[in-house]
Formats: sequence, structure tokens, C-alpha cells
Amino acid sequence: MKKTLLLVFFLLLTACYETPRPLTRLPDDAVILAFGDSLTYGTGASTGHDYPNILAELTALEVINEGVPGEISGDGLKRLPALLDEYQPKLLILTHGGNDIIRKIPSEQITDNLNKMITEAKNRNIEIVMLGVPQLNLLSLNSANFYRSIAESRQIPIDLNTLPDILGDNSLKSDMIHPNDAGYQLMATNIFKLLQDAGAL
Repeated sequence: MKKTLLLVFFLLLTACYETPRPLTRLPDDAVILAFGDSLTYGTGASTGHDYPNILAELTALEVINEGVPGEISGDGLKRLPALLDEYQPKLLILTHGGNDIIRKIPSEQITDNLNKMITEAKNRNIEIVMLGVPQLNLLSLNSANFYRSIAESRQIPIDLNTLPDILGDNSLKSDMIHPNDAGYQLMATNIFKLLQDAGAL
């Protein structure tokens, strides 16, 4: 009886919490598209120390840097489809929305734009991982809540801690909102771990 109750309890727990499905292992010739704003572009890094460059070394795969400093998610949504068609990546790393947060664009609008980007990738059978961008406040530094909601609803692996950890540590920053070389190294290393844990590597 006790074992039966434990089994029922376990089944209820697993039914209430679904982990993102594992990613398909990337082939040796896979292209990864790193897409976002200045955090992807590498503002604050010295030459060659942006996270896509470092990630390319870690994975031995081609990682294309398509970060545009200052871009908001609405403009990113307009830009993304053509890049997906041009590069035909196997994996999209989506790190977007930080400039929207700074400009106080409503979270519903950011969520809609990010979901549409995800749909563009999924419609092309492209795998996706995301990074959450922190929402600045006086008490703590955490990824904005909508990132978790999107990742859970779309079943996408996400790292919610790396950027808050970096931007909360002055030794890892080049200015108030951008990493330095050490910060981008940590960013790349943690994305590499995320891809390993999700089964892509």
C-alpha cells in the first residue's frame, strides 16, 4: 500500500512538471546561429572574445554572430526569418529582450515577439535554446519572469541564471549592462554546458 501511494505521488509530480524535451545531437557540420542584441554582438569584449566566438572554440562548430547592439525584439523579429533561411542553422541561441526591458516595453509585447521568433525557428525544424535577461530592480537581479513562462510553455531549454550572475558581479562587467572578456567567457561556458545537458553536444 505504501509503495502504491509513493508511486501515485511520483506520477502526480511528474505530470505537474514537464522538463524540456532533449535536443537532437548536433552533427559535426552543424551551424549554430547566435541571435540577439549587444549581449550577443559582444559589446564590452575585446576582439574575438564575444560569446559566439568562444562557443565556436568550445564546440568545434560554426557559430554565427548575429547580434545587433540596441535592437529591440520587434526589430529582431523582422530580421530573424531571412537569417534562418540564409544560414539554415541546426540550432538557434536566442538572447533577446534586454533593450525592451530598458525601454519599459510591455512584457506582453516582448513575450509575443519572442514567441513569434520561436515559431519561425520551429517551422524550419531548428532547435532552440534561450538565455533569460535580467530585469533590474533595487532588491535583486533575476531574469524577467516572462522568460521562464515562454520556455516552459514552448518546452525550450533555458538558462535563467548566467546573465543575472554576470551582471551582478562587477568583476565580470565592462559597464553597467555588458560583460567584459571574463563575463563573456563564463557566458559561453555556461551555454556550452546547457547544450551538453540538453543533449545537443
